[in-house]
Amino acid sequence: MVKLNKIYTRTGDDGTTGLVDGSRLPKHAARMEAIGAVDEANSAIGLAVVALADSVHAKPLTRIQNDLFDLGADLATPGTDFAPSEMVLRMVASQATWLEGQIDALNEGVPPLTSFILPGGSEDAARVHIARASVRKAERAMTALAEADPVNPAALAYVNRLSDYLFVLARAVNAAGAGDVLWVPGASRDQAG
Repeated sequence: MVKLNKIYTRTGDDGTTGLVDGSRLPKHAARMEAIGAVDEANSAIGLAVVALADSVHAKPLTRIQNDLFDLGADLATPGTDFAPSEMVLRMVASQATWLEGQIDALNEGVPPLTSFILPGGSEDAARVHIARASVRKAERAMTALAEADPVNPAALAYVNRLSDYLFVLARAVNAAGAGDVLWVPGASRDQAG
């Protein structure tokens, strides 16, 4: 269990931060960029939770926020052994599988796409789209990290599936897709002023 009595430690004043294994990295290192992007995505999901607090979507989103803390802990634990243990928190395949079930359930209630959609529709859906874009940013940071250091494949699968979930959730929130704003390719090219 985490216990924080004091929020500031001064250990990061030199521009470094500590990892789970006790090692330290510059705060701008690729691993820290990935961890920060996951935190940013979690914050964006928090805005969606507030907007959807009275809906059936709040509970799964809160579960996802918890999973993203697990993901941050996984990324903060460098190494090549991705097996979870009592002392090491790792993402596992079942977390992405759960998201797939959520996607399938949501997708049953929305019509097939006939065009790409613009992020928006309702304010609630727009918040979910912001969260989706933030998750994609986290995924890019994680795949950039994976080019230099090992990253748990289950973590990569989870973040990829999460953006899919948020896309379908935004459509579900937009009156089961009826409120989607469709992209009209080239619609304004020939319009003056």
